[in-house]
Amino acid sequence: MALEVIGAGFGRTGTMSLKMALDQLGFGPCYHMVEVFKNPLAPDYWAAAAAGAAMDWDAVFAGYRSTVDWPSTDYWRELLAHAPRAKVVLTVRDPEAWFRSTQATIFGPANDRMIGDQSSQGKMIRAIFERHFGGRRDDRAASIAGYQAHNAAVRRGVPAAQLLEYDIAQGWTPLCAFLGVPVPDTPFPRVNSTEEFQTNAAKRAAETKI
Repeated sequence: MALEVIGAGFGRTGTMSLKMALDQLGFGPCYHMVEVFKNPLAPDYWAAAAAGAAMDWDAVFAGYRSTVDWPSTDYWRELLAHAPRAKVVLTVRDPEAWFRSTQATIFGPANDRMIGDQSSQGKMIRAIFERHFGGRRDDRAASIAGYQAHNAAVRRGVPAAQLLEYDIAQGWTPLCAFLGVPVPDTPFPRVNSTEEFQTNAAKRAAETKI
């Protein structure tokens, strides 16, 4: 099954909400970092990709119709070459708001142990930080520069007819128009806020100590 939608936006730009929206619109199952954590083999795939290995993208995305979020967003060029008819959605938000959100969630202390371990999962995460931020995930200037550089590269590299630059605050209308599907009569999914992330992280930490 070839990918039909490639999400090119960084984590903390509404990628979980977009995943749920794509699932609802018929472009699911949608791959997301949460899918990586569910599959014991997946971190090995992405650690190999980060090391420059040739990838069997059909195997990585077997059963999926779309993908968003890290780690796949770092391979939007390769994925578009592999699925040249796919549509690309670049989720964006205010850079300062994005940076604050990362520090309170995925780049913050809650994930220090995962980031620091020597497993394939740790290698996968560290590769993201090195590629975009020179390893300085808590450096505001480096992080925002990496965020903006990535977005600019996507804008340059994707044919205009295949690219939607999208803020999830816009809701269903631009996304559905881009994908050529009707607008649902249900609210647009808005999930994984900073507060929700922190609550879930605290719950996972408590369960680990039991």
